[in-house]
Amino acid sequence: MDLDLTLVRAFAAAAGTLHFGRAAEELNTSQQALSKRIARLEELLGVRLFERQGGIRLSAAGERFLPAAREALTAGERALAAVTGAGPVVRIDTWGHLYAPMRTVAEAAVALGGVRWEPGPGRDWPAVARSLLRGDTDLGFGRVHPLPDGRDARLTQRLVRLEPVDVVVGPSHPLAGARALRPAEMRDSVLWCPAELDRLDFLRRFADEFGIGRRHDGPNLGLDHLLRQLRTDPEGFTVFPADAPLPDHAGLRCIPLVGPTPLYAWSLAWRETSRHPLLDTLLRGFAEAGRARRWLEYTPGRDWLPDTDHPKLATRQDAGHLRQRP
Repeated sequence: MDLDLTLVRAFAAAAGTLHFGRAAEELNTSQQALSKRIARLEELLGVRLFERQGGIRLSAAGERFLPAAREALTAGERALAAVTGAGPVVRIDTWGHLYAPMRTVAEAAVALGGVRWEPGPGRDWPAVARSLLRGDTDLGFGRVHPLPDGRDARLTQRLVRLEPVDVVVGPSHPLAGARALRPAEMRDSVLWCPAELDRLDFLRRFADEFGIGRRHDGPNLGLDHLLRQLRTDPEGFTVFPADAPLPDHAGLRCIPLVGPTPLYAWSLAWRETSRHPLLDTLLRGFAEAGRARRWLEYTPGRDWLPDTDHPKLATRQDAGHLRQRP
């Protein structure tokens, strides 16, 4: 039996959305045409790929077929690229947008040269994890942490950057004149969070670790809004990656944290059973950028990471990629 990739693509789109109408829009076709393609594929395979009672969901056969179907589509893209000379596109979804994740991706992209990138904004790590598992994207980039439903166990991750964070305070904060601060010195201040705290794993663990009991969170209204609040609150502060760009707000102070220095862990994530054909090349590019820019420096005792980041750290130490900070 020869598989028609047009039929396979219709199935994969419907499996990703579990909605024939949205899948048809995604493929720029009619819902009737999409339904006919899926019905034809089911006829060829001799199985039902979807259950169609009260909406649609994958059948047991559809669940088994989906990973292989996505691999077949990827192989088709590779074959086309071999003939046309155009390399496959790398779809990468990022999250943690207030911390400007694309500045790190962009530096790695320079090291990689002619790779064709298709960046997309993810809402947060749980949303990007779902996209990776559905095959809607190839790579995720941001801070990875354990998910309560365990679906991240089906994904692979690679730590690529450890970024020190600074304290950001307004001009009227009593510690605004300090040259450096210890995290424990912020216990009497209010931690301003850029979104709901239950979505901010790093900030929640930071506050718990250093005894910061007063926390102010809310909807993500953007970086300018957060900084305006800090500028007028004499008790407020936030923490921000040291190399991330901040808008020019008069009087705001960025103060290094020491004793210990908290590190924000940036990682790549992907689904091992659906590896992008350029994955090894991409990982080498991020590693080269990291070595050149000293992205993976770490000193136990001097630096702090949440407990959930230590397994990633151990993997990188085993691979010999971490350097001791001087």
